[in-house]
Amino acid sequence: MKYFVTIGTESHEVDITGNRVTLDGREVQADLQGLDGTSVHSLLMDGESHLLRARRIERERWVLNLAGRRVEASIVDERTQAIRQMTGAAAGPSGPRPVKAPMPGLVLKIEVEVDQEVEAGQGLIIVEAMKMENELKAEAPGKVAAIHVAVGDAVEKDQVLVDFQAIEEGESDG
Repeated sequence: MKYFVTIGTESHEVDITGNRVTLDGREVQADLQGLDGTSVHSLLMDGESHLLRARRIERERWVLNLAGRRVEASIVDERTQAIRQMTGAAAGPSGPRPVKAPMPGLVLKIEVEVDQEVEAGQGLIIVEAMKMENELKAEAPGKVAAIHVAVGDAVEKDQVLVDFQAIEEGESDG
């Protein structure tokens, strides 16, 4: 089965056929095993071992925790990708999706302002949840359209914190 994985602005093609795994056309040695009684998995890839936690947040969107780093990924199978290309739905909206709280928490810091242009991976808001500070980042370049919270606000899981608009071509200051 072939999958299309997008992390931030990077896209990768992963083909899993039996025990054979290819990443962007290059065969890799990979083994993924769940650790009993936990949501943690052990990923052995090309001889390197990684602890990985994956949690689905929407149909095709996942939150991955790898080596203490939190990233969001979009994973689409070959059939869905083909349907999107045939219907023109592959393009989707330009600019990053709204940033939502990954879990209930408290807003500690807001690192952007309305109308500010941001880059993919740029920090936006720091939310404290379960006694840990989580920096929420932009998935793609865009312009901050609205900030729906203030420092000190309590937020609920999936609450929209920041909305974006696409940057029109020729509009960028940088």
